[in-house]
Amino acid sequence: MIDRDRLGALLRRERAAFADRNPRSAEEYANAGNLFGRVPMTWMNKNAAGFPLYLATARGATLTDVDGHEYTDFCLGDTAAMAGHAPEATRKAAQEQFANGACAMLPTPDAAWVGKELTRRFGVTEWSFALTATDANRWAIRLLRAVTGRPKILFNSYCYHGSVDESLIVTSDQGPRSREGNVGAPCDVTTTSRVAEYNDLEGLERELAHGDVAAVVMEPALTNIGIVLPEPGYLEGVRELTRKYGTYLVNDETHTFSAGPGGATGRWGLEPDVVTIGKAIGGGIPAAAYGLSTEIARHIGQRTDLDLIDMGGVGGTLAGNALSIAATRATLEHVLTDEAFTGMERLAERFEAGTKQVIDAHGLPWSVSRLGARVEYRFANPAPRNGTDSAKAADADLEDYLHVYLANRGILLTPFHNMALMSPATTEQQVDQHAVVFGAAIEELQRA
Repeated sequence: MIDRDRLGALLRRERAAFADRNPRSAEEYANAGNLFGRVPMTWMNKNAAGFPLYLATARGATLTDVDGHEYTDFCLGDTAAMAGHAPEATRKAAQEQFANGACAMLPTPDAAWVGKELTRRFGVTEWSFALTATDANRWAIRLLRAVTGRPKILFNSYCYHGSVDESLIVTSDQGPRSREGNVGAPCDVTTTSRVAEYNDLEGLERELAHGDVAAVVMEPALTNIGIVLPEPGYLEGVRELTRKYGTYLVNDETHTFSAGPGGATGRWGLEPDVVTIGKAIGGGIPAAAYGLSTEIARHIGQRTDLDLIDMGGVGGTLAGNALSIAATRATLEHVLTDEAFTGMERLAERFEAGTKQVIDAHGLPWSVSRLGARVEYRFANPAPRNGTDSAKAADADLEDYLHVYLANRGILLTPFHNMALMSPATTEQQVDQHAVVFGAAIEELQRA
């Protein structure tokens, strides 16, 4: 239903308008020759317009670039700023802690409070800290390999667990393979990993039956390939099969934290053995954590052959630093509260309804998926049921057109997909403005 020639012309027009309205960002990008890829981190080159916007200020759900343009920010740092930018309680706690020392390699009382609160929200009882969810997942994987003596980890195809080496595995017609573009893999990923499609219990059991899987590491709902929600009975079946085959279950809640105060684990009453989480819990300060069941912690504690203190492969000098822990406590205690999630979900429902109304009005074969405070529109109806189908449903030019069209009119989506996230600071007016601009973008695309 999309005229590809018209789509191409509109995309070129919007990119030209973007370049015209953002000369300072363009200049900063041109002058960044000593940065690899001209950006602080290469993923910042994932943008629809040819060069990134450069940040001047960000407060709440509003961002201003160096050219002075103001944006409603539905990207929110791809979940890192789900609490909103610079929330007052987190900012104050971080400033106070930094003034009193950030990295002394000594514990602070805030850590015990955070551990207790994470236990309340996610159920698992013993917590340790990292700076990124990637490291939280890496360290949890090492611990579970040690406990089980098994070498392999199972993932869902097109999952997202940061840059964990083992997770970059997908299904194909020829069998399991490395995900396209995997950089410098230390070994063939099939040596370390197994893979099954999300929502496929038969495929999961076939892989677990080999008896060599230490853990299933999964997002309770896929997110970074587009939101893919669980079908009825699927997550219960995963838990049943992992127990049947003596395999531990890890829920990575880094993105699915949007489902509620306890993420999908709390919302859906799940019973993982380990929970990992990062990004949002620090309110913008780097922070992550992994929580272990009492049973796993006891088994590890009894292993005198495991070096958990010095160079055994678990931990980092900055992990659990006083600044990150202070920010995490403030964020969980005062910002991303149970009450805040109620408001965030209400806004997401409003965003979902407005977007669906536009799609239906134009007769598009698209769908809208929502996970608590996170909403995404998909170029397929019904929405894809697994990661491979979700990857096939992508349309790079169409996504770029929508992203740059919205950006030129003051609205930012997450650059990796069509995701919008609500924060405690997001307003109904911002949500409704998205529906207006999104509708205009579709109207222009379909104009004869």
